[in-house]
Amino acid sequence: MTDHSGLEAQLRGAVRGEVGFDTTSRALVTMDASNYRRVPVGVVAPADADDVAAALEICRARGVPVVARGGGTSIAGQATGAGIVLDFTRHMNGLLSIDPEARTAVVQPGLVLDRLQEAAAPHGLRFGPDPSTHSRCTLGGMIGNNSCGSHSVAWGTTADSVRELSVITARGDRLRLGQGGKGAPEGLRELVESELARLRTGFPDLPRRISGYALDALLPEKGTDVARSFCGCEGTLGILTEAVVQLVRSPRARALAVLGYGDESAAAEAAAGLLPFGPLTVEGMAADLVRSPAGLPKGGAWLFVETGGDSAAEARAHAEAIVRAADVVDSLVVTDPAAQRTLWRIREDASGTATRMPDGSEAWPGWEDCAVPPARLGAYLRDFRALLSAHGLRGTPYGHFGDGCIHVRIDFDLLTEAGIGRFRRFSEELAGLVVEHGGSLSGEHGDGQARAELLPRMYGAELVAVFERAKAVWDPDDLLNPGMLVRPAALDDNLRFSVLPRDPVDVAFGYPADEGDFRAAVRRCVGVAKCRTTTAAGPAVMCPSFRATGEEEHSTRGRARLLHEMLAGELVTDGWRSTEVRDALDLCLSCKGCRSDCPVGVDMATYKAEFLHHHYAGRRRPAAHLSMGRLPQWLRWIALTRTAPLLNSLAAVRPLAQAGKRLGGIAAEREIPRLATRTFTGWWRGRKPVPGSEGELVVLWPDTFTEHLSPSVGRAAVRVLEAAGLRVALPPTLLVRGGGIGTGRPRPATALLTARRSRVCCGLTYISTGQLDRARKVLRRTLDLMEPGLRAGAPVVVLEPSCAAALRTDLPELLHDDPRAARLSSAVLTFAEALERHAPHWTPPAVDRPAAGQTHCHQHAVLGDTPDRRLRAAAGLTGELTGGCCGLAGNFGFERGHFEVSRACAEEQLLPAVREAPEETVVLADGFSCRTQLEQLAGVRARHLAEVLAEALERQTGGAK
Repeated sequence: MTDHSGLEAQLRGAVRGEVGFDTTSRALVTMDASNYRRVPVGVVAPADADDVAAALEICRARGVPVVARGGGTSIAGQATGAGIVLDFTRHMNGLLSIDPEARTAVVQPGLVLDRLQEAAAPHGLRFGPDPSTHSRCTLGGMIGNNSCGSHSVAWGTTADSVRELSVITARGDRLRLGQGGKGAPEGLRELVESELARLRTGFPDLPRRISGYALDALLPEKGTDVARSFCGCEGTLGILTEAVVQLVRSPRARALAVLGYGDESAAAEAAAGLLPFGPLTVEGMAADLVRSPAGLPKGGAWLFVETGGDSAAEARAHAEAIVRAADVVDSLVVTDPAAQRTLWRIREDASGTATRMPDGSEAWPGWEDCAVPPARLGAYLRDFRALLSAHGLRGTPYGHFGDGCIHVRIDFDLLTEAGIGRFRRFSEELAGLVVEHGGSLSGEHGDGQARAELLPRMYGAELVAVFERAKAVWDPDDLLNPGMLVRPAALDDNLRFSVLPRDPVDVAFGYPADEGDFRAAVRRCVGVAKCRTTTAAGPAVMCPSFRATGEEEHSTRGRARLLHEMLAGELVTDGWRSTEVRDALDLCLSCKGCRSDCPVGVDMATYKAEFLHHHYAGRRRPAAHLSMGRLPQWLRWIALTRTAPLLNSLAAVRPLAQAGKRLGGIAAEREIPRLATRTFTGWWRGRKPVPGSEGELVVLWPDTFTEHLSPSVGRAAVRVLEAAGLRVALPPTLLVRGGGIGTGRPRPATALLTARRSRVCCGLTYISTGQLDRARKVLRRTLDLMEPGLRAGAPVVVLEPSCAAALRTDLPELLHDDPRAARLSSAVLTFAEALERHAPHWTPPAVDRPAAGQTHCHQHAVLGDTPDRRLRAAAGLTGELTGGCCGLAGNFGFERGHFEVSRACAEEQLLPAVREAPEETVVLADGFSCRTQLEQLAGVRARHLAEVLAEALERQTGGAK
């Protein structure tokens, strides 16, 4: 066994970049986006090519294998390894230069594709290939896999865009690869010359032939292109340190034609016939992969056909010509860039949505990207469907129909011996079917472990033996990514699920989407890494902590990996007590952005609450859990004792405030919010009765923040709801002005005191800090108090988005054994939803001003904001609110040690949008956290939409009520 401690010491002494042999560093790279898992010895993040050379020298001397890794989105297992993993994303991630005249760029392997596209765009240029993971995949990974993407019908594969590569071999040779045999290692020319006939006849002529080594690129008639032949080697021949890539001219305008067909076979049959029109893309997908068909034309499957032109009119004309030539059920042509991006996101998310079948069962990669000649695609898909049926399997194909390349996730059972046996038999038969249709086992993502074992079926044993000889020329010690491409590991070894516990894990939440199985919830993360996007796109929220830190462990995927390893028990050995998992979850804002933005619906906020519940069971909790986690309890006590004025005065004394913050685990940089001296319900009880209304009854939820910190929001909501003709009641006493469920009559002081002590609560602060036993007690008491309203069927209007989200989702998932929880969950409405559904004919007052601010992250993730958008538009509030997360996120931004990350999140979108807004702009923020963040970091007073409308009503009526 290798002396790993000595290896670590040697590497630390030899490289300037980071060296990680700790549990977290290793756990984060045990998996890529495939079905496979390998535990590495350690991770090295090289600072430059010299670091790469030094690491290779040390590993070669010790016989430790080396694997190069970029974004970790490989689907065949080639980005995992049992030796040293070289992580190029930390330092060797630069764009070194762009030459607009030559249309070339010099890049490092860790550069994310979108960063190259952003730099090239001002010159009217772009990199041609664009996988759906373009926001996080790296150029090094694309070269290693010879990636393609949706535009390959126009601009080919990555190999078509590579001009020169700087490579370090396993034995330390630094080569500059190019055409004309440039940089070829010793012995490669001789190998080619000895196998000319085989190399000229052994490779199928396909636009998407990615499998095996591209040794035919070394033929004299093909320019003896050593750089091209290196593409797709999956890190088995050398380590890439720099690349010169070709850029293409980007069309000035684009149009997107979405063509609807009856089913995927009809779409596949039509795809090849569209190629003579010169489209930029011909992408296909079926309805099973679309969460909502809104915005798509009628059909059971669609082709996404993009066209280009010098003007929008020219691009549209090309698209309309394709529509006229196509025999479709329905069609749509879109020229607006924002609308096109929305439609493309549907297609790009398929790699995640395909991991769940329509009935919710799991589906997995493994046969993700076979390719056949485009003209054979329809016939191939019919045979593929028949093979699935013969094995009792299901999967929904999608992908690059114009190139004959099909992606599919299949509901393999990779948990049992019988299921794994069927996985192998299906794989062997499918390989035969692909070859029968003249295809390639890999059309985009590489062979890795998933398909390399079956390469002899495609190429024959003799050509595979030539591959082995080529590997020996480049890497005679078999140091680089062993087990891939040649002498491969078996396709059913190292499956990542084999290490998970066989029995269910005892958990608090119900995990209804995963049949109550926490293991299945953790398995949701397949590694597509949309959470690693470095800039928030549109309204997206996920993952603010990763964008703030750039660290994998603070991404949704990184946390899911650590939870997986916690369940596996091999690397993370102390289960729920793990400090590694705790530290990774510490910077999770519980924004729930992943619940909606992650294509597979990972809900890290719930997983965090679950983990904290177990981690601190029977142990002392952090001070912040007691101060802010039990905030409703403390605030009710303050209201009962009427000490809010005193506490506000004490908090204004700096030394006392600092001492209080230290005691409560609160960040020293934070100001303690002022408490309301009169609660919202106190105002409600003291207000004069309003003349009776025959409108529909709604129950207005007095959440903790509205009740004790922002009662003005509650007062404004009452004003607006009553102006809209609705009757308002409050729980638990349900005092209603003008009759209804409650009588509105005065109650004895003792009864009011009891009511104050028995306030309803959504349990949010207890849940977010993992105090789930206490949360359950609070929620069961709340359900008891809400029984009359639930029986009456009254809608429950919740003003604070985080509280509404907790009632909508956390409540039924935490009290999954109580049918009342589901009834209350379904009764919850946001302020805008209540007005839209129960006062549909009411016209809001005209505000007629621009608006800025941020959609609350929980609103985006759980509740949706379409009614809010319509209400704002009806009131004349123009402009779009930003996405992302404000960074305060309840207790998160107030906790000691979180301030800098909290501020970085706010600086991403929210603060710039508010700073740049015109002076007359209304700053909207329905969440108390968002308003507090704006006040404390920007000195801006933001308001709830209810406050803005109530103020407009006052102006409209001249103050009359």
